[in-house]
Amino acid sequence: MIKINILCVGKIKEEFYRQAVTEYVKRLSRFAKVEIKEIAEGRDIEDESSSLLRNLKGYVFALCVEGVKLSSENLASEIKKLCDRGREITFVIGSSCGLSQRVKDAADYKLSFSDMTFPHQLMRVILCEQVYRAFMINAGSEYHK
Repeated sequence: MIKINILCVGKIKEEFYRQAVTEYVKRLSRFAKVEIKEIAEGRDIEDESSSLLRNLKGYVFALCVEGVKLSSENLASEIKKLCDRGREITFVIGSSCGLSQRVKDAADYKLSFSDMTFPHQLMRVILCEQVYRAFMINAGSEYHK
């Protein structure tokens, strides 16, 4: 079973976001082992980057606004290629200040979900849903339509 890591800065304060993440992680558990690791918010973005860099594993997607925008189907295709190769996957979500250039440079892929800015707690929900959607697309499910 493939391992998906979600590496993020800060904790989710709102219960409704935590519940949504928990639900998608539960759904994902039939396809992958999912681990969420929360890194403490640092004094600044560089302070956070040291902790993030120490925890990068496998193929790394850095979520950043300047990254490549993919459709859900194209994200599913990228994930399928990695799963077929047995690669561990890590998604990195920065704090409200974003990710340092060092973290972006260490990533294998810079991924953007939108030109819009989202709260980083909500981004965790969106990411979990899209990863679940990717696995459902790859399974031939009607979920994504």
